[in-house]
Order: sequence, then structure tokens, then C-alpha cells
Amino acid sequence: MELGIYTFVENTSEFTLDSPIGDDERMRRLLEEVQLADEVGLDVFGIGEHHRPEYLSSAPAVILAAAATRTRRIRLTSAVTVLSSDDPVRVFQQFATLDLLSGGRAEIMVGRGSFIESFPLFGYDLAEYDELFDEKLGLLLQIRDNPAAVRWSGRHRPAIDGLGVHPRPVQHPLPVWVAVGGTPRSAVRAGQLGLPMALAIIGGLPERFRAFVDLHRNAARTAGGSPPRLSINSHGFIADTSQKARDLAFPAFKHVMDRLGQERGWPPMTRSQFDASCTLRGANFVGSPQQIAEKILYQHEIFGHDRFLLQFTVGTLPHRDVLRSIELFGTEVAPAVRRHITSRKDDRRCAPDTP
Repeated sequence: MELGIYTFVENTSEFTLDSPIGDDERMRRLLEEVQLADEVGLDVFGIGEHHRPEYLSSAPAVILAAAATRTRRIRLTSAVTVLSSDDPVRVFQQFATLDLLSGGRAEIMVGRGSFIESFPLFGYDLAEYDELFDEKLGLLLQIRDNPAAVRWSGRHRPAIDGLGVHPRPVQHPLPVWVAVGGTPRSAVRAGQLGLPMALAIIGGLPERFRAFVDLHRNAARTAGGSPPRLSINSHGFIADTSQKARDLAFPAFKHVMDRLGQERGWPPMTRSQFDASCTLRGANFVGSPQQIAEKILYQHEIFGHDRFLLQFTVGTLPHRDVLRSIELFGTEVAPAVRRHITSRKDDRRCAPDTP
């Protein structure tokens, strides 16, 4: 299993006990986080696109390009690129360039976005939310799969008549994942296209999301393909003890979720709700290394996924504790999870055939 981290590059330091930090300092700390994730053996680092004042990640490809110069092996992905309000030609060019800079480590994770700020910012109509994504994903895949020339026409962008899109990446094809939240149609679409799916589980009981996984895999089989890869993306934080992890993470989680709740009509988060979400069957991966490893493996039994990404910085946390969390993820959680999954596969290969 691939294990990694994603972030929206939050800077909500105004609510912490520490002195608020400038956006430039947050970016410097982010690059330290990516570099450490690479050094401790994690597999993936993602940057999610947002256009809100509390996030610094409006240009994920630029940030990832900076990270490429500080890392050697970790894969670098958006998480997500809001494709509905972007130009697929420019998205491909940016990530093809990142792929060249990183020696073939770039990926694109596309989605419709959990926030809507980019639509009015770039002049798109929210009434065409679904149609924009469908059309632009089709164009992005055509660009990816046709190195010589692209012929395409649609409603929301000028046609392309036999033109090449350059540069071309090291990887062919350049990996494109589809991020899915709570929409069954999105899971089916990803499966029909044979694309890997990143399923966000940030609330509720995770086992209820098994239906989305089944839709994705069944759609791929119906289309004549093999089940594509699956990533589970969740919120979390790791410390040496469970109590420390929860005590550190709760104020930051609450600050962010309560702010969003004011916009979307959610009640304020309580400590008891947060603690319940951190138990084995809850959505949040907050705890000690042993607890996090057990929870990843518990969900692996449900989903059979081959990638797991964790968002550590749900709100601003002390930098030293974020670095410690990354260290524990790479040096304790990841080896334990990989050993167990490898052992499980070996046991299945060695098991006698049943009549």
C-alpha cells in the first residue's frame, strides 16, 4: 500500500497560542514537511487547490514544482485540481512540466471542488457544475493520450483542431485520478473511464462508503476493464500517545470545522464528537502510531484500497508537532502497515486451494 499526506496549506495561525505566522513562513514550513515526508519513506504528497483566505494553495503545480527540487522519490500530486473552473490544456502543461522537473513523479487528481469560490473567480456558471467537469475531463484525457495532435470540440472552450500540447511528460500516460466525495455518479464515471478513484472520507461511518467502491469497480468491469486503483483520503494527526494526538488536534480541527459550519449550517464540533470520530470505526485518523496502523488495516479489510492519504494540517498546528507526526507516519505506521499487508498476501498465496 502507498501511504502519503495531503494538505491545503492552511494558515489559520491567528487562533493558536503561538504567534501568528506570515504566509511566506507557512510556505517555508510546508517545504520542510514535504522534504521530511520524502526522507522518512512516505510515497505521496498532495496539494489541494483552494481560493479562500485561509488557504495558500491556489496554484498546486507551482508549489509541487518547488517541492520537486527538495525531494528524490516521493510522488507529487494535486489533491485536488478543480478541473471544472480550469483549462485542461494549461493543467496538462503544468503537470507535464512538473513531471519533467521531478523525474517522472507527477500526478493529477481532478475533482469538482468542495468549495465554489473558483467558479465566479474565473467566470463559470455554477448551474453547469456537472457539465463543466464532464467536458473538461474528456479533453484532459484526450490531451494525455494523444501526444501528436488533439482534435476536440465542446461547449465551454474553443475547439482544438489537430494541435499538439507540449511539453510531454516523462510518464506515459501521466496518472490522472478522480476525487470523489459523496456523489455515486462520480464513482461510476471514474470506473467507466478506467480511472483510479480517490474517495474522501472525512465524516460518518467509513463502512457506509463501501457502496461507492463497489460502484467504481463494477462500472470498470462493465466497461470491459480491470478494477482501477483506489485511494482513501481522510483527516488525521499522529503523536506518540493517543491523548497527546487528540489534545493537539482538537482545537485546530474545531476551528476549521466550526468556521465551515457557520457557512453550511453545521452545529459547532464538541470534544466528545471529535473523540468518537477518532475511534476505530470513526472517520478521523487521530491517535498513536499503533492506533493509526490498526485503523488503516481495519479499513483495508473493508475497501481493499492500495493507497491511503492523510491530511495532517486541518487547521494550523505547531510546526514541530507536524514534523513529528510525519516522522511517526513514515517510520512507525507505514512499515507496520506494509508488513501486515505483505504477510496477508503471502498467506493467501500459500493457502491450499479449496474444493
